[in-house]
Amino acid sequence: MSVRPPTINSREARSEEKLEKRLAYARSRKASVTQHESEVPPAPPEADRKDSLATIKAAIYRKAARKREMSDVNSLMSDFGYLSINATTRDFEPSMGNMTFARLVLAAASHDPLPDIVDWALPPRQDAIALVQHYMANIYSLYPAFPETTLYSILDQMYSFQDRAIKDADYWLVYMVLAIGSTAQSRVKNDDYYINGLCFVARALQHADRALMPGYTTQIQSLILLTQYSMLDPAHFDSWHLIGFTCRAVIDLGFHQDPPSEQLSDKAALDMRRKTFYCVYSLDRSISMVHARAFSFTDAATNVAWPRPSSFSRRASITGQILSGSEPAFLLFQLRRAQSHWYQALFQSEPTPLRDASSFIWKMCQDMREWAEALPTSLPLGMRELFDLELRYSFVYCIAPSARAPQLTDYGRLLIFEHAIAYLDRIFEISHSGMKTAFYTYHDALRVFFMASQFVAVLRDAGNLLLAGVNVPHPLVELGKAPPPPLPPRDGGPGVDNVDRSLGCIEKTTRTLAKYGERWDTCVSLKQSFEMISGELVDSLRLRKQIKQFASPPPPPPRHVVAPAPREMKWVGVDVEALMRGNGGGSRGAKFE
Repeated sequence: MSVRPPTINSREARSEEKLEKRLAYARSRKASVTQHESEVPPAPPEADRKDSLATIKAAIYRKAARKREMSDVNSLMSDFGYLSINATTRDFEPSMGNMTFARLVLAAASHDPLPDIVDWALPPRQDAIALVQHYMANIYSLYPAFPETTLYSILDQMYSFQDRAIKDADYWLVYMVLAIGSTAQSRVKNDDYYINGLCFVARALQHADRALMPGYTTQIQSLILLTQYSMLDPAHFDSWHLIGFTCRAVIDLGFHQDPPSEQLSDKAALDMRRKTFYCVYSLDRSISMVHARAFSFTDAATNVAWPRPSSFSRRASITGQILSGSEPAFLLFQLRRAQSHWYQALFQSEPTPLRDASSFIWKMCQDMREWAEALPTSLPLGMRELFDLELRYSFVYCIAPSARAPQLTDYGRLLIFEHAIAYLDRIFEISHSGMKTAFYTYHDALRVFFMASQFVAVLRDAGNLLLAGVNVPHPLVELGKAPPPPLPPRDGGPGVDNVDRSLGCIEKTTRTLAKYGERWDTCVSLKQSFEMISGELVDSLRLRKQIKQFASPPPPPPRHVVAPAPREMKWVGVDVEALMRGNGGGSRGAKFE
């Protein structure tokens, strides 16, 4: 399945369309309110009395109505226009009469309204600490967008009731971390974790006007947190619009360029600035790729060095363990940079085929494989599994046909087949295990749909070749160029039948999407869509399996043998795993322009 190059201004067009609808609604409401009920429209004038009093009055009424409508629209548009100067404008304060930046963001990126909270209070301190620790271990370790000491200091102040020293951005930080830490542990819609997360977000939004005020680093950090939450709660927020606003703030504040050395001599502050940038960079690349849309900014527009590896070490007094310089965030930043390179080349450039597309793709795969082989052994297991899934997803995404690399070799199809099965098998286990490690979001459901769709596509194109299990020769490459990646090892060994593997993979995909559907409503439609595109293939695979079973010679009948003398008995090796193999989903999918 090829992906069309994303439209560069798609985010702006969608935001404009959404705001125009809100303006039209506001215009109709305003016109109905301002209409003078006591004024009765005049009777139609006589045709031969153009200068009659009725004609003059009718013209006056029409002109007054047009002036009221234009005044209403101009008032609203001036609010939006006032905010469009840039994200460094600090000279407007929140008020009841003006549209603030926060209100614009929420108007464009909100879906369902949040519930009203009544008689809400902070959770017990130990409960809050548990949520914060979950966030720090599984999300902050990937996106260290703010100093962790700041978070714990504010938390102490809140539970010490020292409210006078706490700013709106500080409240936002704590409430959003609690919201993400709670919602990330939700497994079913409307469970306690999800409801508590909604309450935390609703509480945070009370501080949105000042927390999202342009011109401050806290604006970027606050938008990062809201974007992270939106990835867990697509029913209420749109992650793609939010990351767009976040990137705009990054560019307007200049975080996409390293400052001159004389302007920022504090190395710790420079490391924090660079981490904040790369958190936004990583989220933008991930969100844009999963929706098959354009990045908010290109790599050519940025010039930010890596943070010092030593800056990723965290205090044992806070985390309970000492993490080395190979913090998962640094590794994720490196992978996102690699993904960004080939995604821009294949999907955001002119749709003309590359001269040597295969060599380019093999080189990109080699770079990512070398990144994976260099992962430290000290990496937590949950993070290693997350990175392994990211690597397989990247392989399939990069190898899949595109406008710049439209030809897919049989070896490329075999790579997609094997990596898709491995991905879908593993994500099935993770989604059903209830594990609360790493950072899995609604976007993983979209990746499941994408990976399964690519799996179905290659089976349709070369089913006989892939299902036969024959060895496919490596493509020839020129001397000095990167070779194609090797095939991944297969669970169960090479003797496992590919028809059974394929049926099991499709079944697992369906069950994975059904599991995600218990948490996110839109996954129900993803499951239905996948069942539609895979239904014909499933029928074909089942028929092939039946034919193979009938064609196989029946086992010989048991023979009566005289029992030998008693001796030690040993079990004959039986490949139980091969007999009981079961079944797994990602999207490019979401919305195309």
